[in-house]
Amino acid sequence: MNQMQQRVTQREWPRAELCTEEEVSRLVHSFYARIRQDEVLGPIFEAHIDDWDRHMVNLANFWSAVLRRTGRFSGAPIPKHAALPGLSAELFQRWLKLFRENAVAQLDRDMSELACATAERIAQSLWAGYQLSRDPDIVPTVLVHG
Repeated sequence: MNQMQQRVTQREWPRAELCTEEEVSRLVHSFYARIRQDEVLGPIFEAHIDDWDRHMVNLANFWSAVLRRTGRFSGAPIPKHAALPGLSAELFQRWLKLFRENAVAQLDRDMSELACATAERIAQSLWAGYQLSRDPDIVPTVLVHG
């Protein structure tokens, strides 16, 4: 666990007061604007997302549920990501790098710290689920923090 994750897990935030819905929306929209422009990740996302407006609502609901505990998200991200062909640890690490860069650019430092720590756990979980969906007998590799 890195230093940021330790600070985040040691701090107890009243989640609804951590940030506003507007801040969550800004985090999500600015991040996925970067993803769509990324020369590596952009084409992957574009190939698998048919309705960006609907997907952005779903992503905003997900991050609202995570950061503010609103309960606005219901879904199963692991099976959807596991169904994608050709993902790699490097792609997950690239996603995380862009996420961190975007999060630290946000004005709300507390939200940024929690979002980064949570994104790292989510990416690791999705990567482990992805690996296990291809070979249930392996021990999943861990994403290297960069």
